[in-house]
Amino acid sequence: MNSEYTIVLADADLLSRVCGTNDSNLKLIEQHIGVPVFTRGNEISISEEDPRVQQEFKFIIDRIVDEISDSGDSSSDLIHSILNTGFVHGVADTDFNAARYAISIPGAVRKIYPKTRNQAELVRAFRTNNMVFAEGPAGSGKTFLAVAEALSLVLSKKINSIVLTRPIVEAGESLGFLPGDLEDKISPYLRPLYDSMNACLPREIVHKLTENGIIEVAPLAYMRGRTLNNCAVILDEAQNTTTEQMKMFLTRMGENSKVFITGDITQIDLPKRFTSGLVHAMRILDGISEIGMVRLTGSDVVRSELVRKIVQAYENEVKND
Repeated sequence: MNSEYTIVLADADLLSRVCGTNDSNLKLIEQHIGVPVFTRGNEISISEEDPRVQQEFKFIIDRIVDEISDSGDSSSDLIHSILNTGFVHGVADTDFNAARYAISIPGAVRKIYPKTRNQAELVRAFRTNNMVFAEGPAGSGKTFLAVAEALSLVLSKKINSIVLTRPIVEAGESLGFLPGDLEDKISPYLRPLYDSMNACLPREIVHKLTENGIIEVAPLAYMRGRTLNNCAVILDEAQNTTTEQMKMFLTRMGENSKVFITGDITQIDLPKRFTSGLVHAMRILDGISEIGMVRLTGSDVVRSELVRKIVQAYENEVKND
């Protein structure tokens, strides 16, 4: 009985990119599935009869090919993130479907794929709820996916604009007086949001959207008194809001609007006497079915394999205390 399971790729060049430099990706795949992987021409194969292993192998190769086709990325960090998701104890996780939850942005050079089950759950929450809380560590993709979904909505003309905001709280150091107008002063704080937009779209498109007022940047304090209709609103670094600021922000939501709140409760920079508005809101609003709440963990970190290990080390220390 032939136990060989083979996947045929488009050409030998694509196979080479899947395998990585000096077959580095191939070695990671072999370690993960526990069987040798071999190649010839434009084919990649394993000798394994177990259909679960075959299914996992196909999932891994298909995901790598998807990423290469859309972004050109075949780095070891990408391979690690794919290997860490999609299967539980060798059984396909049918709730995780990267293609189903891919975010398509008109004008973008590639689709945005969730790289973990929790990231897929976050995209699902964006699509099924008008208000979503995403809490998790640095590098877990919460802000990037929120920005990608907002850009998809505005460029698909489902909404008219995007409003980006965050509390202006310095992370343990004083930056002193910042020169320039209001946008110049708050721009450094919103750099991560701009970086996410520039990763999704050509820089000139982002610049044009900003110039035309389709993308608006506003400090949280300027939200008071507004009603935000027909837009996507992203509150980033929400762990640094006070309870009063969070209540004020949440009640700005108007008709045909999406509100995405992202933050990391392990990096609160508020003075000790203040309660984090993110912690408070996620506790008291947890029972409202129309509000989505997704908690990401160290296993969802896709920024780099080293960052994932660092975040998990901190999480383990908290569990052991």
